[in-house]
Amino acid sequence: MGWGSAYSIFNTVADALIEAEASEEVKENALTKVIRSLQENDWDTELDSLQSYLNDPAIVRAFANNGITWKD
Repeated sequence: MGWGSAYSIFNTVADALIEAEASEEVKENALTKVIRSLQENDWDTELDSLQSYLNDPAIVRAFANNGITWKD
């Protein structure tokens, strides 16, 4: 069974980076690591979080860096 509640960790970090006006590079690098760590702990709702941030290219790239992409 996967870790469905991990979205709250990811979304909290992503929102904090957005609110702090972090650079695209900082968001991508930091969230790539967060996503990797959550996946190692069996995160299984990645697409739910990705869908929430499709308008942010740095976050989309962070997911893609971990093999997670949105299919239209």
